[in-house]
Amino acid sequence: MKYKEIFMKRAIQLAKNGLGFTSPNPMVGCVIERNGFVLSEGCHYKKNIYHAEFIAINNIKNKHLFFNCTLYVTLEPCIHFGETAPCVDLIIRKNIPKVVIGIQDSCEKVKGLGIKKLRKYGIEVIENVLVDQCRILNKRFFTFYEKKRPYIILKWAQSNDGFIYSKKIKNNWISGIYARQLNHKWRSEEDGILVGRKTVLNDNPKLNVRRWFGKNPIRIFIDKKLNISNSHFILDGSQHTIVFTNTNKKNQKNIEYIQISFKENIIYQILNFLYKKNILSLIVEGGKNTLENFIKENLWDECRIFVSKIVLKNGLKAPEIGGFISKEMNLDKDKFIIKLQN
Repeated sequence: MKYKEIFMKRAIQLAKNGLGFTSPNPMVGCVIERNGFVLSEGCHYKKNIYHAEFIAINNIKNKHLFFNCTLYVTLEPCIHFGETAPCVDLIIRKNIPKVVIGIQDSCEKVKGLGIKKLRKYGIEVIENVLVDQCRILNKRFFTFYEKKRPYIILKWAQSNDGFIYSKKIKNNWISGIYARQLNHKWRSEEDGILVGRKTVLNDNPKLNVRRWFGKNPIRIFIDKKLNISNSHFILDGSQHTIVFTNTNKKNQKNIEYIQISFKENIIYQILNFLYKKNILSLIVEGGKNTLENFIKENLWDECRIFVSKIVLKNGLKAPEIGGFISKEMNLDKDKFIIKLQN
């Protein structure tokens, strides 16, 4: 393996430390190398915190070490002022002679401008090193800027014979305890989680992260006539919640009521609102009608299905979805399948 791939792999590994914490910023890792040895590392691990390049560069106190070094970064360095100063300018000031970039930024404020400026100042730039891996790393970020909507993950649990609900199920749980724990880990990694009104009425879900460490997602649900009472967990004000309705209602503590037209496409209105709110990713946990509406509109990027060994023989059939299987793994008595769009 070439040196440049070894160091880019390390940068990708560092970037993953920010999963669930950097949004709406991307996850970025940076490695500074000289003569085959790592001088410094950095990652952007939380929004409003210094960028990966800034951390890696400022860890080096001896300016002479920048001579003949190479900076590896998973995403094109920023060129605009945000929470921090542009990383491109810092790289130029430190006279770093060579920069290796995993993938170009899709944000209109950057989009090749950072690379152009580096080259303008005589810095050698190598692009698209492990580009596919770098794109997967920031699949949420790229989807947001390229498709103008959040990255959408559909998720459900089903029996071995393809049912998601039956009166035979005890406590409404099809999947086992380890599958539920993994699901809570997934929740901690995304910005929002959406369910339909029937799911709230039937299951009274909390939609938080109880079985894992991390932040709670924004709870999102659809309640046309505001039939959900305050006795339901989803309206307890314990975490940010968005309710889409056709009724004009004043916001409450941690609860936003967003009035939309139910005569127009509901999903597009929801996604447009979430896009404007800089929500990069969304888990859709159901119920069946809600999931099938997203499938019908072809508005999904990833589907995660828990398959239990339980056989129900009758009940509510699981949604049918296309795509291709990218991962399949056993988890105690369950199996989970991850599908991606073709």
